[in-house]
Amino acid sequence: MPGAKEFLDELRSFVQVVILSDTFEQFATPLLRQLNWPTLLCHRLIIENDHITGYQLRIREQKREAVAALKAMNYNVIAGGDSFNDIAMLSEAHEGILFRAPDGVKQKFPQFPAVETYADLMKLIRQKLA
Repeated sequence: MPGAKEFLDELRSFVQVVILSDTFEQFATPLLRQLNWPTLLCHRLIIENDHITGYQLRIREQKREAVAALKAMNYNVIAGGDSFNDIAMLSEAHEGILFRAPDGVKQKFPQFPAVETYADLMKLIRQKLA
């Protein structure tokens, strides 16, 4: 993900950043380390004797629910996502943005602006904050 670390570093210089993901903590740890440990809210694998025995979902629809909770605490939420499983989160946010989304997602959800580069995403976020 060339440019991701620099993007997050710049973004965190003027706003709080929370990454909402359907991944599991254990899979994300190496990437988080490379990105200077951004806040990640995701799920957890249950591991016993070095074997995955199950998983623990935080809550159903955790992305949408997390955005709703942040809004309930009077935070202004700008959300970015790339796939169908992000649409509920983007819809719940004050502003939703598609980032590097497949054409089918962009066509089905034209209400969300769509950008392809970190530079364009940063520009759009800054515009929405102005």
